[in-house]
Amino acid sequence: MPLFDGVTETIKALHAAGFWMTVATGKSRKGLERAFDQSGLRGYFHASRCADEGFSKPHPGMVQTLMNDCGVSAERTLMIGDTSHDLQMALNAGVASVGVTYGAHGAETLTPCQPLYLAHDFKDLAAWLNSHA
Repeated sequence: MPLFDGVTETIKALHAAGFWMTVATGKSRKGLERAFDQSGLRGYFHASRCADEGFSKPHPGMVQTLMNDCGVSAERTLMIGDTSHDLQMALNAGVASVGVTYGAHGAETLTPCQPLYLAHDFKDLAAWLNSHA
């Protein structure tokens, strides 16, 4: 599973800065474990929820469970996603979101979900996180 340029460094930097990161994915647990193994990034994430462990997106259950697991409030949570399902899940959970248009859905599909920002490539996302996180 190839990662966008800069992803590994950005995840490591956010982790080193004390940010807690989690994964809420439509993948199965087996698929996520394989992705963690291939990327070597497992240790940088505090918790994860998969589609085969509860309600599917855009139901807020995955985000709510992760917030509960980490003891974090909705006001201190940011969802980053590339689909309207991701951003609608954030809206349904009452958390802020950032959309990335270089994944599955474009700006026209993500904008109605009221993200704080739309990043058009990973460098753009990393720069936004750097100045807003």
